[in-house]
Formats: sequence, structure tokens, C-alpha cells
Amino acid sequence: MFLCLRLYNLCVVRTHAPPETGELLTIKAAADALGVSEQTLRRWDRAGKLRPARHPMNGYRLYRREVINDLKRRIGGTHVKR
Repeated sequence: MFLCLRLYNLCVVRTHAPPETGELLTIKAAADALGVSEQTLRRWDRAGKLRPARHPMNGYRLYRREVINDLKRRIGGTHVKR
């Protein structure tokens, strides 16, 4: 199953793969990488623009590094360094 994420009129496609298949970023790390606030990421989540995985125990938002890298590249940035 694929989910099309609309942000800045761009489409980022990601699969609903299990979170453990890729490196995950916290909401703070993802916000810093994209140059937006944590609140902006929460708004994008509520609006369905960028849906994070959720930690199974505490429900924290977790963003896959490759999704953030792809989004950043599409909006004119560079990739997130390890």
C-alpha cells in the first residue's frame, strides 16, 4: 500500500513498511532536519500531509530517515546526515 503525501505541492511516496526496516528520527530530529518546528510536523500529521510511524509502546511520532531525506531533497535541501 502506498500513501501519497502532499506538501508544497510535491508528492512523496512511502510504503507502510514496519518501522524497524529503516532508521527512525524523533519529531525533534525530523523538524530540525526540515527546518520547521515540531508543531508544524504535528499539524502536517493531523492534516494527513506527512504521517509518521508510531512507537508501539508510547505512541511517539517516529519519522523514517529516507522519507525526511526525500522530502528535504524535493523542497530544495540536502539529505539528513547520520
